[in-house]
Amino acid sequence: MGSAWDVIPQNIGLLMDGLWLTLQLSACALVVSIPIGILLGLLRISRNRILSFLAVSYVEFVRGVPLLVLLFWIYFVLGKWLKLGPFLAGVMGLGLFSAAFIAEIVRAGIQAVPRGQMEAARSSGMSYVQAMRFIVLPQAMRKVLPPMASQFITLIKDSSLVSVISVVDLTLVAKNLVSTSFRSLEVWSFVAIMYFCITFFLSQVIRAFERRYRVSE
Repeated sequence: MGSAWDVIPQNIGLLMDGLWLTLQLSACALVVSIPIGILLGLLRISRNRILSFLAVSYVEFVRGVPLLVLLFWIYFVLGKWLKLGPFLAGVMGLGLFSAAFIAEIVRAGIQAVPRGQMEAARSSGMSYVQAMRFIVLPQAMRKVLPPMASQFITLIKDSSLVSVISVVDLTLVAKNLVSTSFRSLEVWSFVAIMYFCITFFLSQVIRAFERRYRVSE
């Protein structure tokens, strides 16, 4: 009679496929969220009150809504109108959700740059846009890269929710295995280890990057 853990080696291919899709989904969502988040972060500190209000409203609304609900809205409402499949709906949901948090990271990074930098750039003849592009943003980006990398780790863990809209990620593969093998403890324990290995590896990369950044400063 086989061991209860035999369900893992027998289905390791399915689990690895689910993990690969999870990483693809998270990477695509990050690519979507970074430009939107940077734009929202810039709009949050804009002198235009309307643009600033719109950015603040978006950030506060998205951060206040559960990701699960946002995924349902995008897939079952917006997705039907735009004819989005589960994968694209998951990318859009995760990307728009993560963008709100990246916006706050970018805003904090820009505001951490001394105001004198902007004033010195403006006094040298640069426009506001030029000063922001060539002086402030390069300094801010160096400050926000580590927390943005940490956001990617959070994004990988949040991606487990896309299984509710039929994305065959690691979590959905695990659910299917549990329903057929009835080995919930073994399957979910192994899936937890897989998530931990990925996030631990990325966290070590981020720490190495932060140490190198501190030395370069």
